[in-house]
Amino acid sequence: MAEQLGPLLRRLRTRSGLTQEQTAERSGVSVRTIRRLETGRSRDHRLGTLNLLADALEAGAEDRQRLAATLTGAQTVPAPATPGLPAAQVTEAVEVPEAAHVLEAVDGRPATQSAAAPAPVPIPLSVPVPVSFSVSGNGRRASPNPGVLPTAADELAKEIRRRWRREEEQRRVHDPFPLPVRWQDAPSSLTDHPENIQRLPSGATPPHLDLGGDLRNVAEVYRRITSGRLVVLGRAGSGKSILTIRFVLDFLETRAALDRVPVIFSVGSWDPTAIALRDWLIDRLVRDHPHLTRRAPGGSTLAAALVDADLVLPVLDGFDEIAEGLRRTALEALNTTSLPLVVTSRRGEFAEAVQEAGSPLVWAAGIELGDLTLDDLAVYLPRTARPVARGHGRSGGGALWDPVLRELRARKGGTEPALAGVLSTPLMITLARTMYSEAPGSDPMELLDSARFPDAHSLEEHLLAGFVPTVYRHRAAERTVDGRPSPERDWGAARAERWLGHLAHHLARLDREQQDLAWWRIGNALPLPTRVMTVVVASAVCVAVSEWLVALLFAPYPIGEVLLLGALMGSVAGLAFGSVYGLIASFGAEEFEPAHVRLRLPGTGSGVGRRPVRTFTARFGTVLLGGFVMGVGCACALALQRRLYHGLPLVDDAVIKGMLINMLAFGLIFGAGAGLVFGLLAALEAPLDISSAATPAGLLSSNRATVRRQVLVLVPALTLAIALVGHLVTSLLQGVLGPMNWNVSDGLVIGSVGGVGGAFSYALSFTAWGRWVVLCRLWLPLTGKLPWDTAAFLDDAYRRGVLRRAGAVYQFRHIRLQHHLGRVFREQQSGYAPATFTRQG
Repeated sequence: MAEQLGPLLRRLRTRSGLTQEQTAERSGVSVRTIRRLETGRSRDHRLGTLNLLADALEAGAEDRQRLAATLTGAQTVPAPATPGLPAAQVTEAVEVPEAAHVLEAVDGRPATQSAAAPAPVPIPLSVPVPVSFSVSGNGRRASPNPGVLPTAADELAKEIRRRWRREEEQRRVHDPFPLPVRWQDAPSSLTDHPENIQRLPSGATPPHLDLGGDLRNVAEVYRRITSGRLVVLGRAGSGKSILTIRFVLDFLETRAALDRVPVIFSVGSWDPTAIALRDWLIDRLVRDHPHLTRRAPGGSTLAAALVDADLVLPVLDGFDEIAEGLRRTALEALNTTSLPLVVTSRRGEFAEAVQEAGSPLVWAAGIELGDLTLDDLAVYLPRTARPVARGHGRSGGGALWDPVLRELRARKGGTEPALAGVLSTPLMITLARTMYSEAPGSDPMELLDSARFPDAHSLEEHLLAGFVPTVYRHRAAERTVDGRPSPERDWGAARAERWLGHLAHHLARLDREQQDLAWWRIGNALPLPTRVMTVVVASAVCVAVSEWLVALLFAPYPIGEVLLLGALMGSVAGLAFGSVYGLIASFGAEEFEPAHVRLRLPGTGSGVGRRPVRTFTARFGTVLLGGFVMGVGCACALALQRRLYHGLPLVDDAVIKGMLINMLAFGLIFGAGAGLVFGLLAALEAPLDISSAATPAGLLSSNRATVRRQVLVLVPALTLAIALVGHLVTSLLQGVLGPMNWNVSDGLVIGSVGGVGGAFSYALSFTAWGRWVVLCRLWLPLTGKLPWDTAAFLDDAYRRGVLRRAGAVYQFRHIRLQHHLGRVFREQQSGYAPATFTRQG
């Protein structure tokens, strides 16, 4: 039976002769937290907090085991040992401040200590930290369920490995071989003290921390860092993103059970003033891995449980892409948590953030990527130019680069051409390879023309400008096995560049410049009035057409009256839906995220939430308002139709009274009916399967299927709900307001119009897929900003290497390419036509 934490901690502190204030000063844990732990009022303490207290109280190994055992109240279960290390040496040594509430790092290596100052024995990892609990009805923790989170972490690891292996292949990292990525230690001003990095006690002398290595052993280098925090610096295009991919794959290859899962997050989209790091990480996990919306035994989502259980190792790629005014805040937010992580950034932007914050990333070691050398170019570039058949023989493709390399070698040490500096980063080498090694009839000797390219900037702009025209150059269509032309499209280089420029400009027009090109956000770059107008038109068309079809099929009304009523109903519905959309936008909640759920039959799986009553109430209340507005509009449309078609005066007392009664009745009928249906619809939702782990195309396809199923359910459900609720409301109101007509046939006709028109209007106006269809498949193609088949164009751009995938979103191959395309697009829109790319020779 595990000893209770409060008495144990109080006994250890008393034995050490320390007050709570002195313990707080030594450990870095607040007095308030220590007091809550000793009195038993803390229900959410973390292993990292206990580790700090054990260090401060100089607890022995046995006492540390007792402290760790209080986390679960159970006996310890040995964790899998790290290869090459005894289980007792697999330690944790990372602080968790009170505000952070996260588990600390599992480094996988013991800290190397000096002989003069031996390190205290840390809490061993034989403690069952990643254990989840089921919650009984009285709110008490029931028996531990150790299988949920480890299984979820293993599933996530498999999906991460599969995704980044494919991405590495798509980026042709190994063709013909990976470019060498080397580094040296980052400047000491941008890293923490060695004692802090190695988590040494006071007075200890830090041994040398060897961070030497290359791309082949980056995960091994990381595991040498006791704190588990690493900053990777490098200039633009130096290979930071490729290094992060290789780090993740290598880390997963040697990942032990219950070890963290490294996940790459494009941190440039994080606004630390709007959302905490923990919540942002959870949101990104759910976006890219929809199956993590399933509920853990404690009630939170699996994504939140994995983060809180310290089973996710964040790899924050692109710190320099955070908005300039937010970098200091972001660094300060990172410094409030001891979460092990990897951060990549350009050196200049990171140095500015450190200067403004007055501190580097606490506990973090740092490396800085170096430039490629002329010897690297001499080995790599010739192998990218494959031999080609000429006449009856074959010519060596490597000869293409020989004159360039000879010239660069001849001028080495003297006045080196600008090309030598440009071709010192993997990005520029990749662009040069694409333009010259893979494009027939090209001659890289033009890169040495100092008249055309007097400096490095002009050369880089040339390579950036020529990349898209090169990969979109016209190619003869290959024939398939059955002799038909290949389905691969020839978009045309000029049009493709214009469409890509619009997408790059769209990213710059969001709240702040973004890298994540999410299909559900592409339309958000349009002005709000334009988006509201599209909602009005789409909803009006849906309701008008449904009114016409239902009336013509089931209601014996004259054709003229039917057409007029449909037009009026459609107009009113469009204004109602547009008003609701505008109201949502005014509160900043306009962005409709893709659904991370699917519809299921009752009893076939666990729902998204564990509180169906709360879920139903929230959904019912949201839809009730919109339905009431729609009902009021319908009453007004009926009054106007009678005025225009039958000549009834609108100012007559009886007409006004009837219209007011109809407004109340239809508002209650449509509001309550729609609220009831949408509330019950939430009970049919279940998280997506692990097989539905998001790619942009996969998420779009799953959302299309989800919306179609919703429409199939909503049409009959709304029809019946409106008919039945209408009978109930009129029965209740007619005793107070006088006789009201609502027979079965009228109820079904009105319900059918509301069901068909309402379901399709909702689908096109308030779902991510619907907004995609209206804006990206209709409006933007009509205005020439995007092709008609935008999804196919994005996927084709990914296959051509212009875009890359980052989970459920696309990104441009490099931020510099994104900036270049966006700038060219804006110059063209403003009437200034920049010099177009032309190949000479």
